[in-house]
Amino acid sequence: MKKIAVILLLIATLAGCSSHEKKTEDAPKKFCIPDSLMKQIQFDTVANKPVMNELQLIGKISYDQDKVVKIYPMVSGNVINVKPTLGDFVNKGQVLAMIRSSEMAGVQNDLITAQSNFIVAEKNHAAIADMYKSGISSEKEYVTSQKEVEKAKSELRRVKTVLSIYGSGRQSNYIVRAPISGYIVEKNVNPDMQIRSDNGTNLFTISDLKTIWVLANVYESDIAGVHLHDKVSVTTLSYPDKRFDGEIDKIYNVLDPDNKTMKVRIQLSNKENLLKPEMFANVAVQQKTDKTMLAAPANSIIFDRNRYWVVVYNNKCDVQIRWVEVANFNSRYAYISSGLKPGEKVITNMQLLIYNALNQ
Repeated sequence: MKKIAVILLLIATLAGCSSHEKKTEDAPKKFCIPDSLMKQIQFDTVANKPVMNELQLIGKISYDQDKVVKIYPMVSGNVINVKPTLGDFVNKGQVLAMIRSSEMAGVQNDLITAQSNFIVAEKNHAAIADMYKSGISSEKEYVTSQKEVEKAKSELRRVKTVLSIYGSGRQSNYIVRAPISGYIVEKNVNPDMQIRSDNGTNLFTISDLKTIWVLANVYESDIAGVHLHDKVSVTTLSYPDKRFDGEIDKIYNVLDPDNKTMKVRIQLSNKENLLKPEMFANVAVQQKTDKTMLAAPANSIIFDRNRYWVVVYNNKCDVQIRWVEVANFNSRYAYISSGLKPGEKVITNMQLLIYNALNQ
């Protein structure tokens, strides 16, 4: 009987150990965000914010027309060379092109003639002045020679003014220089091209792209919802995750007769030169309401199984999936009616990777 009791006790002990090991194996492993991923993810804190409705407009990036210069030919002639290409940045005063022109040669010749005439007139006047003091020359001759000096000086001044307008150049060469610093956004000239001063086509267009305009179309039904100084958020296809904030600084109070839309203008800083003219732009006009709700970043929301979810972050080993009810959306925030508390942190990028890992 003692042997049987010992055997039963041993079997029970082994069974208990086996059950404990099975429970240990079946226990889920604790999820921790890897250090490599921690360096990349971003967080934001949930907080109460005013509810902002948005009016979505379509527009495009345009030059700041106050900082665009078109350069036209001032003389006729043959283009010797062209320095910059389309898209190049040029500094004020930089040489853009050189034109061999008979008009320029004529102005240079006029300058030489005017300088010679002025020197001769001064010498004649000096000689007549000496004779006038000695009583040899009459007062009439003295006054006439003085007038000739003034006439020659006036002509020299006129020729120098014309030359300063044409710009400095040697002999028959007319030099086209950049009047401002900026980018060559239009180029209509090539070497060996024959040009005429009465041609209405500009040689270059230079624009300072440090600031740009966004021109957005407002449909007739939305005009009442757009006001001067309304805050806007601009996104582009090239930078879908980057927002450019500004405000409506001009409303063009006329409708396009073809598409029945009114244009509004937003001026944006473009110091990084990310925005290029002719880019399409999505413009979200923000319309403030009297309501206040708990808001989470719109890019933190995950839609799965017909529900909205967020990934709540406490620390790298304490991450939770939370179901939330969303009352309203705009391009920046999701307004939460339940599921989150003020002060909680949510992951705003790469949250889908963590969401899938926690659901495995």
